[in-house]
Amino acid sequence: MDKPYVIGIDIGGTNSVFGVVDTRGNVLYNGSIKTGKYEDVNDYVRALGEGLQAVIRSAGGRDKIKGIGVGAPNGNYFNGCIEFAANLPWKGKVPLAQLISDRTGGIPVTLTNDANAAAIGEMTYGAARGLKDFIVITLGTGVGSGIVCGGNLVYGHDGFAGELGHTTVRRENGRLCGCGRHGCLETYASATGVARTARELLTMRTDASLLRALEPDKITSKDVFDAAVQGDKLSIEIFDITGEILGEAFANFVAFSSPEAIILFGGLSKAGDLIMEPVKRSMEAHMLKVFQGKTRLLFSQLKESDAAVLGASALGWEAKDEPMDALV
Repeated sequence: MDKPYVIGIDIGGTNSVFGVVDTRGNVLYNGSIKTGKYEDVNDYVRALGEGLQAVIRSAGGRDKIKGIGVGAPNGNYFNGCIEFAANLPWKGKVPLAQLISDRTGGIPVTLTNDANAAAIGEMTYGAARGLKDFIVITLGTGVGSGIVCGGNLVYGHDGFAGELGHTTVRRENGRLCGCGRHGCLETYASATGVARTARELLTMRTDASLLRALEPDKITSKDVFDAAVQGDKLSIEIFDITGEILGEAFANFVAFSSPEAIILFGGLSKAGDLIMEPVKRSMEAHMLKVFQGKTRLLFSQLKESDAAVLGASALGWEAKDEPMDALV
């Protein structure tokens, strides 16, 4: 193969990680830079370009790279722009795919949001290989989703379809979300949602818990997990509550796309059966009868340390050798 590699870039609010990936999903060379260090996107792209040039040289040069895939918050696949991302330092509409392509000497760049990148990664390298209809749910600071129907990722007419984390799951007294609305799924079922549930229960209840030894404002989902593993009843209940809400939402998601599987990806999925078992119970309990027992719940099969880069890199195989202005 004349171009046996692609590059994956995962852009987060704190760090941007990147790597050269082969057809088998092995990350051969990698690097990272601090996203938040660069308030000017041109300075960011300059620093990113230096890192990319280093891994490209290690891989044998530009002629070995078929394309670059980028997963980013509010990334729009249709125009290659990041649009109004709240957790990134650059405001407004940023033509990031064009900027990266220019910086790397014209290597074609494909960009989408991070959850869509995770879905493409699972379809290319992971748990969704061979599946045509599935949903990837990313459980991190928020709740993201990538929806695949008939083998195609669902983008909608504007490139932003699939914001399942911002479906309303609690209307009465729903928690305030970072999007400005109340009751969104991610306020309950994300890593930060788990921590919020912990603080609420510790305030409302008096029963003993290992979590009471911690400062309430500093409790994380990892703290809740660690306590639950030690048999802490309150912490186990927190995962049950989280799983109940998530499973109820999944039953609704199944009703609109009838997926073969729902795949859990991201930090909170590391809780394993503590989160998976209550999700399964709740999903089946709330499921329309015609769908019961048909949708599998799976964990991501992407290697944890490489998952973000692999997800983004899968977009690189889609990259087309055509002028970027045709994509914008």
